[in-house]
This record gives sequence, C-alpha cells and structure tokens, in this order.
Amino acid sequence: MKALFGTDGIRGEAGRFPLDASTVNIIGFSLARYLRDSLKAAPKIIIGRDTRESGEWIEQALIAGANNAGAECHSAGVITTPGVAFLTRRLAADAGVVISASHNPYQDNGIKIFSPSGRKLEDSVERLIEADIVARIETTKSKAADRTFAPLGDEASLLDRYLNFLIEEIGKDFCLKSLKIVVDCANGACSKLAPALFERLGATVVPINCEPDGRNINLNCGSLHIDGLRERVKREQADLGVAFDGDADRSLFVDENGTYVDGDATLWVLANHLRRTGQLNRDTVVSTVMSNIGLEIAFRSTGVKLVRTDVGDKYVLEELLRSETSLGGEQSGHIIMPELSLAGDGMITALCLLRALRESDQTLSQATSGFRTYPQILVNVRVREKTSFSDLRSVRVAVDQVEHKLANRGRLLLRYSGTEPLARVMIEGEDQKQIESYANQIAEAIRQEIGV
Repeated sequence: MKALFGTDGIRGEAGRFPLDASTVNIIGFSLARYLRDSLKAAPKIIIGRDTRESGEWIEQALIAGANNAGAECHSAGVITTPGVAFLTRRLAADAGVVISASHNPYQDNGIKIFSPSGRKLEDSVERLIEADIVARIETTKSKAADRTFAPLGDEASLLDRYLNFLIEEIGKDFCLKSLKIVVDCANGACSKLAPALFERLGATVVPINCEPDGRNINLNCGSLHIDGLRERVKREQADLGVAFDGDADRSLFVDENGTYVDGDATLWVLANHLRRTGQLNRDTVVSTVMSNIGLEIAFRSTGVKLVRTDVGDKYVLEELLRSETSLGGEQSGHIIMPELSLAGDGMITALCLLRALRESDQTLSQATSGFRTYPQILVNVRVREKTSFSDLRSVRVAVDQVEHKLANRGRLLLRYSGTEPLARVMIEGEDQKQIESYANQIAEAIRQEIGV
C-alpha cells in the first residue's frame, strides 16, 4: 500500500479511505495504543479542527478510537494548527492531533499529529499506524479505557490559553494603536482568533471572510486568493492586509499600496529586522528550492546566506534545528522561528512582521524594498520513464550550457513530479524571454531522450 502519511500528515476526501469513519477510528486507537505502550501510562491527547463540515464527525471517530485504547482526549474545538501544537507543548500532552486540510477545499480533510515538542510525529510511528490500518486492527475497548481523567477545561479556556500566549508572550510590550489592518481569515480556523488578537493589541481591524459555514473555507478567499484582500486594503486605505489559510499555519501580506507580499518577501523583512537586532543566528536563513532566486541575490548583497531544502516545512524545520539558525520558511508563507515555535504559525509571523515595521518605523512597502522577485518559467514534459537526468547526455549538455549562461544571476531546477509522469523544468532569471528560451531548450532535450 502507498504510504498514507505525507510531509503534512494524512489528507484526502472526507468520507473516503483513509478518511472514512472506521479508518479514522483505527488511527485514533493505533496512535493511543503506541503512546500507551511506550509511556507505560495512559496518554494525554489534545485535538483541534478547522471549520470544515466533516471536522466534527472525524474528531468524534478519532476520539472514540483513542478512548478505546485508554487515552485521555481533550478537544480544543475549532482552533488553528499551531494552536494545537502550542497546547500540546504547554499542557505537557503526549500528542496533539489537528483535523484539517489546510488550504484545500471543504470536501477534503486531513489528520496531522504533533509530538510534545510541537514537531510533527516521527516517521517510525506513522509507519506503525499505517501497518495497523492495513491490518484493520480491532479497536475493542481496553481495560485502560475505564479510567477517569481530570478535565483540562472547556474549549473556550483552551482557546484563551493560546490567544493569551500570542498577546502576552509574542506581543509583549507591543502596541498596534493607530494601525489599520485588513484581516482575511479564509473562513477558517482563525476566524475568531485573528481579529481578536489584533484588536486586543490596539489595531483597527477590518475582518473579512470570518463567517465559516462548513463549506466556504478557502473559497475564493484567504492566502490562495489575494485579490479580494488587495482591493479591500486599497478601499479602506489600510496600512496593510494579512491573509491566512484554512488552518492558519501560514500567512501572506498586502502592503499599503495593494502590492502582494509573499513568503520570500516576508523572510526578507524578518531577516533584516533580526539582523539589525542581533538575533539572526549565523547570518543564515533557511528556505526551500522553490524560493525565488531574487531572495538569494538580495541576501547575498547583505552578507546573509540562504540555505535551501526540499519542499515542505518539515525539511525547513529539520535544517533550522540542525544548523541552529533562527529563521526559515517557504514562499507559500509558512514561516518558522524555532525560538518562538517549532510549528509554522501565521499569527506569530504576522506579529513579528508588524514588530519589524514598528521598530524600524517603516511601511511594508519600504521594508520590502531591496528585494525583487525574478521572472520564472515552468515547463512540464511528459515522460515514459524517470531516468536520472545525469544519465541523459543531451539533457546534461543543455543543462550545463544554461547554467553557464545564468551564472549567479539565475537558477535552474530540474526534477521529476512525485505523482505524475512529468519532468519539470523551472528557470528563474532577469529576462522572461531569455529564460523561456532556455527552458524550452532543456525541455526539447528531455523529449528527445525520454519523451512520450
């Protein structure tokens, strides 16, 4: 069977395998059983969900399975993914579970599991849960299931713990008075939290897409659909706008002129602030292979090194911890600052960006100056086999020629799709027509060698 856990947990259409009720029940039972066996005690699990209509029954099925294995389960209700990671760590739980499909449409859902540190679950435990799913283990009630547990508090109190953490620890000694912010919550998990956060810190908040109905999460709004936010910022003459995705683990911005500010530009602003304040460890920022070459060139001009990882916040975090650096993230707006949280948190990112603007006395457009996104071209080539590119002579020659022409003012990324029979040729450079010509040159070499 194909692995069910990807880099961001299990994800698929709600109601269909592996997100049907019986399989979710097995996931809950299996997780609790492995925790119980390793701890030699009843595990404590924190569970939260986003606003999808399927979230409640999936949560109930998971809790039923976990309870049958003797777990102590506490629901935080509708809360962000980083909110669950925070509660798991702060309340010394043994695992945290988020029921969300992030930026996907409402028909989908997913299950993400966090360890007590706030990091995503280890691969070895994911493989054990997958094995139980394949075996369709019997989730019969264990003797440990009859235990009585002391309550942690209701959903509202758990939400308040997280909101107070953001205000009192991340937003400490920080005031947003006189700032006008448009906040797009994607009709998702932060629909109540984000407006309350910025208002309590003194900002004038214009909330949009904060009325979830179970089916409108991410629908023409949020971080995947910025145009509505751009128009509203200009109409309100706001200082900036912020857009979250469905589970609010990432955020993207719009400056006072309505200009889009992506994750690369956010990294630029945050890195400059951390460097000014002596907090940018090793003068290094971690991003993925998808970050624009313009970010690398801009950092190079200031003496900051950009280290790239595979796509996925999981790999960004691994490199941050390995290299003991303090800032990393993805172009998609998923930013991680390990000293604050091991989980990407869109609201933490927004607060840190606002602090950088306030302390430098800059507008967002001023803070992003010095960074330019270079033109990019992506060409897909359908292939009959996925031969190593280094074994394809004409492709290797074409690549060498293009990389020589790009030198340090451009970037070539050549890879196969993980899910389709496609070779992907991505080039970034200063001139759009030029990089299109380069990409087509390499694509044609691939077609001649292994094209369909």
